[in-house]
Amino acid sequence: MYFSKIIKNLIHYDNKKKNFEELREDKLLNQAKREVPEFEALLNRFERNISVLGKSQSTFENYARHVASISLYFGKIPTQLDPEQVQDYLYFVQKKSKTPSQSYFKHTVYGLRFLLKSEGLPYEFLRLPSIKHEKKLPVVLSKEEVWQMLQKAKLLKHKILIGLLYGCGLRCMEVRNVRIQDLDFDRKQLRVVQGKGKKDRYVPLSEHLIRGLKVYLEAEKPKDWIFNGQPLANRAGGDFDSRYSQRGVQWAIKQASALAGIKKEVCVHTLRHSYATHLLEDGLDIVSLKNLLGHENIETTMEYLQIAQLASQKVFSPLDTLFEQCSQLGK
Repeated sequence: MYFSKIIKNLIHYDNKKKNFEELREDKLLNQAKREVPEFEALLNRFERNISVLGKSQSTFENYARHVASISLYFGKIPTQLDPEQVQDYLYFVQKKSKTPSQSYFKHTVYGLRFLLKSEGLPYEFLRLPSIKHEKKLPVVLSKEEVWQMLQKAKLLKHKILIGLLYGCGLRCMEVRNVRIQDLDFDRKQLRVVQGKGKKDRYVPLSEHLIRGLKVYLEAEKPKDWIFNGQPLANRAGGDFDSRYSQRGVQWAIKQASALAGIKKEVCVHTLRHSYATHLLEDGLDIVSLKNLLGHENIETTMEYLQIAQLASQKVFSPLDTLFEQCSQLGK
């Protein structure tokens, strides 16, 4: 019962972000440091190794919680467990997970894999299972649906947010990181600084978006970030600077899609998927799209070829030709 409660709380907590200073005060980690021998030293090595490998702070935060959980379950650090114990724990986590995607189970395995890697041990050391990646195509909005979101968004701030996400193909983290100095209205470009994979790139700025940005900047007068969040004293949800919070961005997109009457499952990344698909349909080549999206591999970009309705390869239903050819027969 005790550990069931831990897992339940962790699954609820899994999507929340904290900075590292607060993470160190996390009750779960403090409890593991108090009760599990060698856990604190393991955690310190884990943090160091993840940093050296160039992974983000959020990666460490996520994996540290999973390592703490299994350590508390057995009263030992994971590298002192035998494979059977790990299998028992993974079975326990799998049965407790309420989501069909088993995301908590998957991240437990990913966390243990990364721990073994950072400790110089092979995955076979704990007989960790392979995770099958589900092949799901992304949800894509029509241009009419994007237009409706822009029309129905109540605040100018939200209209500009949607414009940047869709018009520049930005990720949630990237749109939150846009600074005034990244905008080049003369060259009609936006500099995306240190996107995924810690790479910079330039993307075009639409003339329509430039007009809106100028009105927004004049009205809001931001000092640094384009989108400012709540004052720090009023902030909730794990964001600790003056940027627009991740939760705030997500809420704005959900609200705009609901006001637009869109029935599809819309998230922040849906606008990026729609950007990529619409550019292909408008005639952009796949290599240029790869560069605009900041993808490492062309294979990732080619996924959009399965969704885009290209004029040269447009598919259709035989029901349409059946009606066209047979309805004249009057039968």
